[in-house]
Amino acid sequence: MGDKLLDSTQIINGLAVMLSFFVGYRYALKRGDVKDSSPEGAAASASGSSGFSVSEAAPVADKGFGGFNDNFKMVLVVRNDLKMGKGKIAAQCGHGAVGAYQRAVARTPRLLRAWENCGCAKIAVRVESEAELMAIKKAAERQQLNTCLIRDAGRTQIEANSKTVLAVGPAAAVDIDRVTGHLKLL
Repeated sequence: MGDKLLDSTQIINGLAVMLSFFVGYRYALKRGDVKDSSPEGAAASASGSSGFSVSEAAPVADKGFGGFNDNFKMVLVVRNDLKMGKGKIAAQCGHGAVGAYQRAVARTPRLLRAWENCGCAKIAVRVESEAELMAIKKAAERQQLNTCLIRDAGRTQIEANSKTVLAVGPAAAVDIDRVTGHLKLL
């Protein structure tokens, strides 16, 4: 037995070490401690059967974040002048939240995880015009915040291609508040 290169105990130990390395590496990928070299998936479709379209995405940088006790949120800026019903507002905010989430997966994964770890707070605020909505969008882009502008398909209450909701974030609450902190709750 002494002349064997490897005995069964050494093989099992070697496999255990390799398995633990693989599990640890996959965990690090999920946490973001290691960059995944696989190519990114295709971007989300600009429009779908749900009757809305996502447009004018802002290029953003993942600025990172502070400690675990930081506050993160997403703000949904709703056009009040369109006089949408409650259900319509809820649907448009849902489209905005999903669109911003999809963009954040690729563009700001560390901020996205921090937001998820803080409870996925979403705040709805209002503006009184399309011009005010677009000014908020431009201000958010200047701060390199993730944005998602929703346009309605026009199948129910409002005119087609109307800009209804702007999702800002997820990001640190202090960064979002610089852009939306002055707005009133919906």
